[in-house]
Amino acid sequence: MKMAAIQKLIVEVVDARSLLPKDGHGTSSPYVVIDYYGQRRKTHTAVRDLNPTWNEALEFNVGKPSQVFIDMFELNIFHDKAYGPTTRNNFLGRIRLSSSQFVKKGEEALIYYPLEKKSLFSWIQGEIGLKVYYVDIVPTPPHAAPVPVPQPDPPAKEVKPDPTVEAKAEAAKPNEEPAADHEAKVEAEAAKPNEGPVADHEAKVEAEAVPAPESKEPAGDKEPERDTSSAPEQVQANEEQARQQPSMQKQSGHIEFDLTTSKAGPEAPAAPSDHVMAASVSGSVPEVKVTPPSSSPPPISRSASMASFASATAGNIPINGPQPISRTMSTASFASDITDNIPIERSSFDLVEKMHYLFVRVVKARFLPTKGSPVVKIAVANSRVESKPARRTSCFEWDQTFAFGRDSPESSSFLEVSVWDPPRGDVAAPPGFLGGICFDVTEIPLRDPPDSPLAPQWYRMEGGGAYSGDLMLATWVGTQADDSFPDAWKTDTAGNVNSKAKVYVSPKLWYLRATVIEAQDILPPVAALKEASFTIKAQLGFQVQKTKVSVTRNGTPSWNEDLLFVAAEPFTDQLTFTLENRQPKGSVALGVTRVPLTAVERRVDDRKVASRWFTFENTNDEKRAYKGRVHLRLCFDGGYHVMDEAAHVCSDYRPTARQLWKPPVGTVELGVIGCKNLLPMKTVNGKSTTDAYVVAKYASKWIRTRTVSDSLEPRWNEQYTWKVYDPCTVLALGVFDSWGIFEGENGSMETTRPDCRIGKVRIRISTLETGKVYRNTYPLLLLGSNGMTKMGEIEVAVRFIRTSPTLDFLHVYSQPLLPLMHHIKPLGMVQQEMLRSGAVKIIAAHLARSEPPLRREIVLCMLDADSHAFSMRKVRANWFRIINVLAGVIDILRWADDTRSWKNPTATILVHALLVMLVWFPDLIVPTSAFYVFVIGVWNYRFRKRDPLPHFDPKISLVDTIERDELDEEFDTLPSARPNEIVRARYDKLRTLGARVQTLLGDFAAQEERVQALVTWRDPRATGIFVGLCFVVAMILYLVPSKMVAMAFGFYYLRHPMFRDRMPSPALNFFRRLPSLSDRIM
Repeated sequence: MKMAAIQKLIVEVVDARSLLPKDGHGTSSPYVVIDYYGQRRKTHTAVRDLNPTWNEALEFNVGKPSQVFIDMFELNIFHDKAYGPTTRNNFLGRIRLSSSQFVKKGEEALIYYPLEKKSLFSWIQGEIGLKVYYVDIVPTPPHAAPVPVPQPDPPAKEVKPDPTVEAKAEAAKPNEEPAADHEAKVEAEAAKPNEGPVADHEAKVEAEAVPAPESKEPAGDKEPERDTSSAPEQVQANEEQARQQPSMQKQSGHIEFDLTTSKAGPEAPAAPSDHVMAASVSGSVPEVKVTPPSSSPPPISRSASMASFASATAGNIPINGPQPISRTMSTASFASDITDNIPIERSSFDLVEKMHYLFVRVVKARFLPTKGSPVVKIAVANSRVESKPARRTSCFEWDQTFAFGRDSPESSSFLEVSVWDPPRGDVAAPPGFLGGICFDVTEIPLRDPPDSPLAPQWYRMEGGGAYSGDLMLATWVGTQADDSFPDAWKTDTAGNVNSKAKVYVSPKLWYLRATVIEAQDILPPVAALKEASFTIKAQLGFQVQKTKVSVTRNGTPSWNEDLLFVAAEPFTDQLTFTLENRQPKGSVALGVTRVPLTAVERRVDDRKVASRWFTFENTNDEKRAYKGRVHLRLCFDGGYHVMDEAAHVCSDYRPTARQLWKPPVGTVELGVIGCKNLLPMKTVNGKSTTDAYVVAKYASKWIRTRTVSDSLEPRWNEQYTWKVYDPCTVLALGVFDSWGIFEGENGSMETTRPDCRIGKVRIRISTLETGKVYRNTYPLLLLGSNGMTKMGEIEVAVRFIRTSPTLDFLHVYSQPLLPLMHHIKPLGMVQQEMLRSGAVKIIAAHLARSEPPLRREIVLCMLDADSHAFSMRKVRANWFRIINVLAGVIDILRWADDTRSWKNPTATILVHALLVMLVWFPDLIVPTSAFYVFVIGVWNYRFRKRDPLPHFDPKISLVDTIERDELDEEFDTLPSARPNEIVRARYDKLRTLGARVQTLLGDFAAQEERVQALVTWRDPRATGIFVGLCFVVAMILYLVPSKMVAMAFGFYYLRHPMFRDRMPSPALNFFRRLPSLSDRIM
């Protein structure tokens, strides 16, 4: 018997650095004590060492979530009082970690955590290096005990402890290490609860799990295939067995309801059944075991033919609804099928509207007079659907759920469920009718989560002839919050497999840093006297990079160059290094080496990992010869955030390593309600239609709504939730038209067409107020080569809920946006764009392999992969953005000019008074400026935008005033696909714009050079005048108080216009006469 794996937490205590001396002699003897889930472990003592090394692994049992033991990991470092004159174990520092930061075996990395204080007055310094990870240990199965000989009256069975329980009890014991008496006593007291009550409780549970001898029955509950020739006799036998009452037995603390009955028919053997449910509880509560009955339906008094059933369903004969097969009431009557024991996602769906559906779950059928694979046909109102062919086991199984849309739960109609036998040989033959059931929809129960799933029941089918079979199904009226809704066949999606709503997760991406140091033995001794150029080409999948060229004579080139790649988990690829010799005729490959990614070390900081030598082999796989060796340093950098989105619209800034993640600050909920007034996107069979669906992306989680087919006003009413780790992020969602619903239809070429984009919406999380629901309608704007088009409108509801304390939430704004490694070892802009392009391709390839796939064009659109293409419109828009930001500064300068021009004498006089106050009381300058900014912010609070949320602005984007030729240039491919005349005209236009930029840059450079010319004596007279003037000003400021100088300068600047000259000031004239280097430009 396969034993369940036991999860353990392994803590490798490596070393510590820069601890404080606390033994009275300038040193310390530290040891580590770790507490986790009520378990305490301790390392050995490092005697008199401020930089101790333990290299010790401590093991902890991982328990279930508990209200007694918090989900925290606490590590304390103490000085051992046994070494030194101290009388107590002095505290050296501690750390506290959440279990959400731990990873599985193979993902761990050495991390140095700074030690924290226990109180405000603690004197602590240093850090400790740990490796923390989970590991699954499969216990050794116990040896099979000999089968006891049955006796008439067996005595009470002695319960023996399970070896796994003893192993757990042994694992709960603390490590026995020599230490002080006080610590030994503390550890002994801490270990008692783990090895006493826990072991006793586990042994008691194992004892209760052993079944009593009287309740032992052979396993197996499958029904044998029924022979239709003996149907009446089997029905009579089943009717007699259905009258039997269940017997209750109580043995040794167990209560068992025996609900088993024998199979129908004299020739059918007794089919015992397994226990469906067994609930093990504590020793004070008896164990309940339920054995389901295997009852058959009683005989039906009347028989109906296929014609009578069809006429009844057509409305000619009143139908009172189907009668479920009667059976003895037992606990199995309210025990659902095993497939229904799925936890329901408790989602409130309070942001969207309720959509009512009629659910029909067809499970299986029995006693059907056919040897083929029958199908189920369901008809309700104007909808008709056919199930897949039945899977033949002991019964005919379908296990399919169908959801029929309804305007309201009170809609009145009939539900018809029939079973048909499709023709097997002759295709032209009509299908055979095997029976059916008719329901009145008004009598179908209403289910709304968190109600439990409705249990299916057996129903006797009518109209199938003399021997009608039984059909197990369940019908209810529910909403889109039902747990069966995502995988059910739906009327608004036409039942296409690619139309289901799904949640996708991006692969975990890492930066792979390959440092190529040097190579040796790559040239034979004869060729060592000549200079040779070598380079290393590294390739990981589609990513290829090369080092710079190294020229050498001795055959040992060196590079010391870092190459960065993007790798996705799981690591199945190999990193290939090829040594190339640069020759005039081209590069020649000398050797190759391959490194599996599973052998590469992971790190989360900037520490140096150990370098290794790898052997080059012949590029010909048939001959493996030594071609030298290369010195490499390889590591996965988990401290970086792998950028897959543009920096200004990024949805996540967390590093790759899970150990560095901080707890979430809140959650964001998105309700996708529906679209209005969509434009037709395609024509199918002469009809214009749109099959729309929505894709939303935040962090690594993608969601895709179901595809509503053939609707210009689709309604989804789906709700999703994401965890928010940084409020300064963006939630993106896009609407697309699907071609995937035509897949598999006659192999048409339409299946290869890409899905068309309809529109896109971005929502910045920081603009959302906490707890407020924003329900807005956004226009779907699509910008193409023909201009901007409004494709329709989308209605969504968004809500942000803060889960962290207010101070912690506000503290996020003071933290760096990107992880620490981006500041320690920053990446260049060109390198970032190259890595981002590789990450987008990896994510697109990963999501395209899902089922249903998230197509490549969808991923590229959501990640803005083409956002950095050249656009004259964006150049002009960015220029106007700069002007808009500088508009405030320009207004201040205009106000100052109006003030000094005395256009408003009252304001000018008040400015004189303010000048006097600030000059004589300079301490008021900073408070006055801060108060002025405060007044401006409070004043603008009245005019803040509330609803709707910010969206794409056509005015800022300049899409209304742009020329058609510029749009065509923006959406042109690279290289250009336009005629030569158009490309030449665009090039000439770009040259004209470049000339203007050239003039602007030249003027800016000339002003900077004039400033340099003040002291460089390029113009001796001008420099002499300036230097002499500076000496005079210095002497005046030495003699005259600075307040008097500032007052005089202020009054001189604000003098009345009647005391001014219309000519420019002498200082400006002097500056303009200074020389620049413009006359030296050729």
